[in-house]
Amino acid sequence: MVGPSRPQFVLFGSSIVQLSFSNGGWGSILSDVYARKADILLRGYYGWNSRRAVQVLDRVFPKDAATQPSLVIVYFGGNDSMGAHSSGLGPHVPLPEYVENMRKIALHLKSLSDSIRIIFLSCPPVDEVRVGQGTSGIFSELVRTNDLCKSYSEACKELCQELNVKVVDLFTAIQQRDEWMTACFTDGVHLSEEGSKVVAAEILKVLKEAEWEPSLHWKSMPTEFAENSPYDLVAADGKTTLNPSDWTFHREIQWD
Repeated sequence: MVGPSRPQFVLFGSSIVQLSFSNGGWGSILSDVYARKADILLRGYYGWNSRRAVQVLDRVFPKDAATQPSLVIVYFGGNDSMGAHSSGLGPHVPLPEYVENMRKIALHLKSLSDSIRIIFLSCPPVDEVRVGQGTSGIFSELVRTNDLCKSYSEACKELCQELNVKVVDLFTAIQQRDEWMTACFTDGVHLSEEGSKVVAAEILKVLKEAEWEPSLHWKSMPTEFAENSPYDLVAADGKTTLNPSDWTFHREIQWD
């Protein structure tokens, strides 16, 4: 552990989380936005469903940990929503069980501390044509449809409303992007840089609008070692220095 200690934001989920630092992913965007403000920790597991997530909750989020996260962003549902395989193998989880698994995840996280904050990401849509074309000969009986994605997304949103958990409706948000099927995915399922921009923007919107105390929106959080210093770059007047602690001009997108 290195210091000074910062608030911890944990990303917990399946491949959309594991890959969130790849190809301009939304995890890397959050790490940039929260530089010197919070540590973004990745707990992503390619191919996982909510059933496997529940099995490791106590290991990923132990109740006796010295420090508990300030925020956990959770995504499971894409693999759960895949059609059941005739062998009984595979990631499919029936919708009622998926809801109960997500409930267990939410309640476990809430039990960690009174101040922990939670955001669920709902199941996004897929490009059904590319999913079928890109996996033939690799996977057996792969069924991934937007009807299934929508039903799991809606169930996630309903559960979050019941439990008073913030939720990002990815199924809707992704489809609001022009040419979303080609722009938002690398393979019809996993997010491209453009798809990740949608996810990051939606998460930051939730963080800005949430009436949490203290606020976890990046503009409201203190910047580490932000004091003025004579060692900063010298200003044009030749007499003062410029504090770069909160400069954001390097960003292609000026996130709100």
